[in-house]
Formats: sequence, structure tokens, C-alpha cells
Amino acid sequence: MEIFPKALGSRPRLAVELRPDGVVAARAEDATAVLKAVAASPLDHTALAVGLKPGNLLDRNLVVAALRGALDKVSTRAGDRGQPVTLIVPDATARVLLLEFDALPAKPAEAIGVIRFRLKKLLPFDVDHAALSYQVMSTGKSGLRVLAVAMPREILEEYEGAVVAAGYTPGAVLTSTLAALACLEEQAAPVLVVNAGREGITTAIVQAGVLLLHRFLELADELPVLPEQDVPFRMQDTQSGDARISVEAAIQQQVLASAEAAMAGREIAQAVSVAIAYFEDTLANPPEKILSTGTLRAETLQSILEENGFGGADVREVVGSEALAAGVGTTQIPRSWLAGVRGALRN
Repeated sequence: MEIFPKALGSRPRLAVELRPDGVVAARAEDATAVLKAVAASPLDHTALAVGLKPGNLLDRNLVVAALRGALDKVSTRAGDRGQPVTLIVPDATARVLLLEFDALPAKPAEAIGVIRFRLKKLLPFDVDHAALSYQVMSTGKSGLRVLAVAMPREILEEYEGAVVAAGYTPGAVLTSTLAALACLEEQAAPVLVVNAGREGITTAIVQAGVLLLHRFLELADELPVLPEQDVPFRMQDTQSGDARISVEAAIQQQVLASAEAAMAGREIAQAVSVAIAYFEDTLANPPEKILSTGTLRAETLQSILEENGFGGADVREVVGSEALAAGVGTTQIPRSWLAGVRGALRN
């Protein structure tokens, strides 16, 4: 399992993100991660129940078919099984922590042991048998600040097994927000990133490539599952510019219309407000802008914030037009949903 922001080697040229809303895959030719092809496959909302307990894949056959359908469309060797891909899993399947140490052993194997011991009292699952990855984010006179990612081994095997069953090889595994953060340039100005979806919301603060905050909150009130006829989730190869992924378009029209969505909106707004307060306390100024990733468009997130008393927020997408090769159309694809696959391809 890898973590943001520096790769432990060259990652595959294919990436796929799996969320309860569906599957999105992309291909890039080099580390600039200009997306040469984007495709996706629908996923029934009952197929996946993300979390830290085994049994995330409620309908494994549907998940495998969705992975295969999306990856086959972007692969240059569709049908040639066994190609390596970077798999992006929901944030709810792992725990991301920022830890401080006076020092760590120089050998990674020994450092992992120290980190694993620290995590035993912090995580609600068996750390001794969990998949664990770490990265030193900063060093100073006071010690080290370390980013650690832990995932129950059984959960990791579920997701990797689905990729294998789809005919591909999991070459790396990243969590959704950490993958999306790899899209960001290592600019000096700090930014607040919000990754909102049906399963929960993650807020993250990054400055000059250093992660300062990563906070995941499971939503008590899920965003509504819209009727199939209201969510025309069209999945096509986008090399010809014909992609039609309109789950978010439908959500954007209705998410604020129902009481259930309003309650979820309040939770999202509250989570963002906590992150803004942390941003101000840590960096002395409020964020100049908020970057959106996940299945909600920036416009929808901004509407949610305004509806809940946070007017004036400048919310923008993480992925811009420069991330897409000529002819790759995303008319109804929320660019925020492309942040994970693009970040996974930048290495």
C-alpha cells in the first residue's frame, strides 16, 4: 500500500477509483498525468458498503464487472489480462494519521514496527495484521512528523481480489483523498481540500506538499440514493469525447431539495467549518479557496456551504482542463471525481 505524496517507485499507467457511486478509470502515458482516456462503469448502491469490517463487497460480481468495464475502456491492451493498475479505495476503508516521534529507526522495517506499536491503542482493528505504510512528512528540532496509513488486511484483500478477478493486477493501493492530494502542485500557499461522497467526508490541509490535517467523518445521514431513471450513469470511452457520467449532475439538481440531503448537507458544512477553524488556528489566516474532490461538484459543495451559513466560500475543482488531453470530453463528469485517478498517475 502506498501513500501520498511521494511514490515508492513508478506506479502503473492505469488507475481506477472504486466508490459506492461507481467506478472511474483513467490512463496516462507519463508522470505528467495528462489523462489520455477516462471511462467509468455504474455500480448499484447496494453493491458496496465501505468500512473497516470485512464484507465491503456486498455484491462482488457487480463490483468486478464494474471494474472490468471501466478498465477495459481505458486500457491500450483491453482483454490482455494481468496489466498492473493503481487501485484507489474509499477513505472509510483505512485510517490515516499524523504522528509525532522524537526519532525513528533508519531501516523502514524497524520503523514500521515502532509505528505499528504506537497505533495499537489508536485504531479499532488489529494493527499487528494490518497493511501499514508511512512517510516522514517533516523533520525539525522537536522530532519527526509522520503520515501513517493503516488498513485491515482482510479489507485490502477484498479490494485487491476484485481487481484480480476483473483481469488486472493491483500494482499499488491508495486511499481516495491521499490520491487526490497528489494532484496538487507543491506550492507554498496552503489549501483546504474537501472530499465528499455518500459514505462520508474527508477534509485535508496541505502546504508545500506537507499534509497538516486529514480528517474523515462518516455521515450519519447519507446523501439520498436517487431513482435509476433520475441518475443516467452513462459510461463510455472518452477518447472520442462522448463520456456521460451524470450521477453528480442529478445529485446537483436534487441534493438540496430533500430533507435527508439537507441533514447530510449540515454535516458536510459542519465538517468543513471545523477544518476552516483548524486552518485559521494553525496558519493564522482563513483559506483563500476550498478545493473539491469526490462525487460532488464544486458548485454543489459551495451551495451546501452557503445553505448552512458559510457564504462567500470560493470552492473550485482540483482537476482543471489542463489535466485532460485533447478530445477527452467530460461534459457530465464531475472533474472532482477525476482527482483521485489523476493524482495516482502523477509519479
